[in-house]
Amino acid sequence: MLQPRQLIVSLYGLYARQHDDWVSVAAVVRLMAEMGVDEQAVRSSISRLRRRGLLDAQRVDGAAGYRLTPLALEILAEGDARIFGRRRATSADGWLLVIFSVPESERDKRHQLRSLLIRMGFGTVAPGVWVAPGHLEVETGDALRRIGLDGYAEVFHGQHVLFGDPHENVGRWWDLGAFHELYAAFIERYGPLRERLARAVPIEQGAAFAAYVEMVTSWRQLPYADPGLPLELLPPDWNGAAAEQLFTDLRGLIAGPAGEHVAGELGTRGVARGGGDTTRRG
Repeated sequence: MLQPRQLIVSLYGLYARQHDDWVSVAAVVRLMAEMGVDEQAVRSSISRLRRRGLLDAQRVDGAAGYRLTPLALEILAEGDARIFGRRRATSADGWLLVIFSVPESERDKRHQLRSLLIRMGFGTVAPGVWVAPGHLEVETGDALRRIGLDGYAEVFHGQHVLFGDPHENVGRWWDLGAFHELYAAFIERYGPLRERLARAVPIEQGAAFAAYVEMVTSWRQLPYADPGLPLELLPPDWNGAAAEQLFTDLRGLIAGPAGEHVAGELGTRGVARGGGDTTRRG
């Protein structure tokens, strides 16, 4: 089940950056109500995001609201590339290895490193040795620097040369069964909406907005769990490509009406021009 905090992050990520990074509390409450989230849950979630340093309280023209912080903007820009601009690796991209060693006296740093690498979709080769497709080199370096852990890790980029079957290795380093289940759940949840729209059944702008934000929120975890593993190394029944196509198709169908709806709520045409695409700000 999607949490209010997750939906608010998607709301800000999709639309606030096209509105000077700021949205009024009243607008957030109204928009979240369309997804069945009550005002108390909205305010509680915003408070948590503020404590995490992602939102700043600011008044604009007398209205109370929250603005994205520089940290939030950096994280969202990285998310744009992974969520909307992700490319699937090929074997020619090679592999990224992250090796770290953290003193026992700094166990909290070890936990932070592991948590970061898991969130970025790294697989585990051995204790302290993590692997990901080679095209994630820049993203990995930026993330390690952002949280101040670059001094604890060594990063290598290279090719698998000898010994071991790459197909078997991928199956050991990542839980492909779990990925398959996540993709299947996404297809089951949003496939019927694509079928409905393919029959030219109209969708009201408010419904498009709710569906789009919920879909992006549901999808957001998948490009991080699966870091874009090469298709040639995945099982024949891999359903990730079908799920990616579903996300792309629905985005093309409902992002525009969703943006028009938010434009009306925020009183600006700038949101509608973006159509839910956040890549222009990162």
